Amino acid sequence: MAKRSMINREIKRAKLVQKYAVKREELKKQMLDMTLSFDDRQEAAKKFHALPRDSSSVRMRNRCEITGRPHGYYRKFGLSRNKLREHAMKGDIPGLVMASW
Repeated sequence: MAKRSMINREIKRAKLVQKYAVKREELKKQMLDMTLSFDDRQEAAKKFHALPRDSSSVRMRNRCEITGRPHGYYRKFGLSRNKLREHAMKGDIPGLVMASW
């Protein structure tokens, strides 16, 4: 089980990403728009860099829904490899069967 503080930090980051997503996109477009003057693009860059660091989506980390484990994460299921195996053995995940050949 991951520390509760790490899990809460990820939840906080997810909220910040969602809150600032539109503003970040607008500022990015302004910074890359060559029809604007240099000063306008610089001002947009200044505003962009003033946003919170955690509002960037690349700072988010995928974590297991049950344990909060960051490694061995399967995106399709939202679980780490350990919990995925446990639930698969119980039959809780429909369509998932053990490999045999």
